[in-house]
Amino acid sequence: MADARAIAAGLFVCDVDGPRLLAGACDACGKRHFPASTVCPYCAADGAREIRVGPAGHLELYTTVLRAPPGYRGPVPYGLGVVALDGGLSVVSRLTEPDPARLRPGLPMQLVVETLYADDDGRPVLSYAFRPVRA
Repeated sequence: MADARAIAAGLFVCDVDGPRLLAGACDACGKRHFPASTVCPYCAADGAREIRVGPAGHLELYTTVLRAPPGYRGPVPYGLGVVALDGGLSVVSRLTEPDPARLRPGLPMQLVVETLYADDDGRPVLSYAFRPVRA
């Protein structure tokens, strides 16, 4: 089987500590942003530094996507939500749980990296998502 690849460069890393999102932190205004960039989207200051965020957070908002948007090659239906990460950054993300009856605001979430689909060459394409933490 061919080597897996990320859906896009610079979104996440997987290391000994598990998956982390690559975000930006602005020293000028103190805000964090995702994905990382050197220019702050809030104050336009240059020189934002890259930081690793996650893996824990909690669900703020959610919905279920029933039809694939243009260009999407993953499974349908899927959950889509806003996850507030520890440290003050909220991100929009695919959720591993598509059933809205099993989701609720405040639900603890965990960052995962998983195969979203196989490309035309049969290589697994990896993406990040958040899964509910069940007690």
